[in-house]
Amino acid sequence: QVQLVESGGGSVQAGGSLRLSCAASGYLYSSYCMGWFRQAPGKEREGVAVINSDGSIFYADAVKGRFTIAKEYNKNTLYLEMYSLKPEDTAMYYCAADPDAYRLGRGCDFNYWGQGTRVTVSP
Repeated sequence: QVQLVESGGGSVQAGGSLRLSCAASGYLYSSYCMGWFRQAPGKEREGVAVINSDGSIFYADAVKGRFTIAKEYNKNTLYLEMYSLKPEDTAMYYCAADPDAYRLGRGCDFNYWGQGTRVTVSP
């Protein structure tokens, strides 16, 4: 079992920055898939940034060059650094984990989720 707790959301003006944190209940092994997802009102959830089990990183086109995902192993924490925020980044942001992808030899299939943290970007 992996428990995830997000924090760091808030309200900022366009062009501002925020850092989201996701604290995990256990050690974040390098083989874990870890990711950030978001869901805006009336829209489907979308992937924002993912660290795959092989260490490769995926960013959604909408956030490339503005967002950075990173893990801090000694704090069992996943971060999402967000810069140059835009109103369209407004959403609930969720942290997710898949501890089994590498062990089972498959792609990421996120089965552990946090409760979310809200980000609001005003024009």
